Amino acid sequence: MRTVKLTQPDAWRQMPPAFPHPLRRWLTDRGSLTARIVERYPDFRLQRVAQLLATPGGDERRGLRLRGGEIALAREVLLCDGLAPLVFAHSVVAHDDLRGAWRGLSRLGSRPLAEMLFHDPLVTRLPMEYKKLDQRDALLRRATTVTGLPLRNAWARRSVFLKQHRPLLVTEVFLQDLRA
Repeated sequence: MRTVKLTQPDAWRQMPPAFPHPLRRWLTDRGSLTARIVERYPDFRLQRVAQLLATPGGDERRGLRLRGGEIALAREVLLCDGLAPLVFAHSVVAHDDLRGAWRGLSRLGSRPLAEMLFHDPLVTRLPMEYKKLDQRDALLRRATTVTGLPLRNAWARRSVFLKQHRPLLVTEVFLQDLRA
């Protein structure tokens, strides 16, 4: 595995967008995003695009309670309708937690992370945060690179999942409006 540094500006909000945006219900739903997409898109496909060791950026490091320089496992997948990417998902967990609370994460392959998160009674989800990403954000630039889509901005949500008091940060970038 190679090591990279992930950075993005801080500006996450506790409240979702107040305007009647088509993604509002998708952004605020606290259930499994994967399960919701599967219900509405019969040609659902999950594509794992990366799994690598990374030095998380400042806001990710704070969310994971890591010290500067500590590495984490970053897993990136696309949730697709056939070949059309709908959501870019980026998950980060402390490297040390791969031998503990989150030991199954590195072996998921192309299976959805939701299988671990929403079927394990020991996992709890903290409040979600929201942000409209722009080209200054590393995650939007990464989503653009991975998908080849000319993204100028995109709504994202993220939350920390806890298992045995150990955090896993999941960020989901919505690449297009989704069916209600």
